Amino acid sequence: MWHFWFLVCVTGVFGVKTDEVTSVMEGDSFTLHTHLTEIQRRDLIVWMFGPEETRIAEIYKQSINMFVSNERFKDSLKINNQTGSLTITNTRITDSGLYKLQIQHFEVLSFRRFSVTVYARLSVPVISRDCSNCSSASNCVLLCSVMNVTHVSLSWYKGNSLLSSISVFDLNIRLSLPLEVEYQDNNTYSCVINNTITNHTRHLDITDVCQPCSDKIQCFSFTGAVIRLVLSALVGVATVAIVVSDVRSRRAGQKQRHQSSHPESD
Repeated sequence: MWHFWFLVCVTGVFGVKTDEVTSVMEGDSFTLHTHLTEIQRRDLIVWMFGPEETRIAEIYKQSINMFVSNERFKDSLKINNQTGSLTITNTRITDSGLYKLQIQHFEVLSFRRFSVTVYARLSVPVISRDCSNCSSASNCVLLCSVMNVTHVSLSWYKGNSLLSSISVFDLNIRLSLPLEVEYQDNNTYSCVINNTITNHTRHLDITDVCQPCSDKIQCFSFTGAVIRLVLSALVGVATVAIVVSDVRSRRAGQKQRHQSSHPESD
């Protein structure tokens, strides 16, 4: 009997930790389960977050205490008073990380770890002409782009065949992937952005996006557009200055003629 009790205590304290992985979209909710049916009177349930294992919630003697530091989980953290399961609502990217559960039942101590990743909402990719590559007479260079993304992959497909792909794990960056096609290409192309939860697809209409470079359809770079905008502004300012100078000259001439025809008397 004593040998059995000692085995239970050692298993509880030094047993293998179970890792669980959870992925959600930003703004959604997730629940981390204790797998308990009911908390006993003297059970201690402790939830911790991050590498520093900051205590965020606990239940002791069936009394719930919340520890919300730096307003990270303000108004979004809930704990079930019957099972001790933890729920985070209205999630944000910063809620990603490692959550640790500690359960003390009499002298038995057990742990469970949860790896949580909160993904940003995906926007539909945009397909545009690469205006820095407009010299080819037969080919069109395209860019598929998305803004403010993290932990995503961006891919070009020809039908169901993958042509190219790029992945990113940094926060909130602009991601672009080029594709070169012929003007008369009749194949079906699509650009897909995806993470482990969801994806969005943008289909390519070559006749709409790609037009041969000509005098009528001009393809300018961003720098060229800025230069033209500055020149237009300078021309506008010069025109206004000329008009103002002409008005002043007319008024000065009228004043001189008026003084000559109506000399002041002594």
